[in-house]
Amino acid sequence: MKNLYIDFDGVISDTIEVTYKMIEEEKVSKENINLFYQNLDWQNLLEKTPLINNSMIKIEKIIETNKYDVAILNHVTSQKEAVAKIHFIRRYLPDITIIAVPKEVSKTQMVSARNSILVDDFTGNLDEWAENGGIGIKFSKTNKKSKYLNITDLEQILALDIDKC
Repeated sequence: MKNLYIDFDGVISDTIEVTYKMIEEEKVSKENINLFYQNLDWQNLLEKTPLINNSMIKIEKIIETNKYDVAILNHVTSQKEAVAKIHFIRRYLPDITIIAVPKEVSKTQMVSARNSILVDDFTGNLDEWAENGGIGIKFSKTNKKSKYLNITDLEQILALDIDKC
């Protein structure tokens, strides 16, 4: 059974789009973006941010197939963010493994990428993943093409022939 790691922001929840709008509205300077994310009320943000394509239900379906060992692998900017995301995810998926990765650390340093799958919306993470022997799948709500397999819905993973990648 292959490991399947799923990113949170931009794959499960639309937090990126919501926070980018907040940054624009609040006119946050580039120098203060990290501070913005560290001071954000993550619990409130997660409550008001829409899930992407019923993502939690789709993850539950993936888990039920027993085709993959599924975990959430997500970069975080603060302990406060990690705690809020863990509490939020646990309401939907009480038994899933959640790995909070400090933003300064590569996802490939937290888990072994070799022969494992990463679904992420950020190509930089997928490039590192592939360089370390992993299989990258690009998630895009708009089906934006990339050099990786593309999906717009997590359930599409079940139709992919990952072994041929």
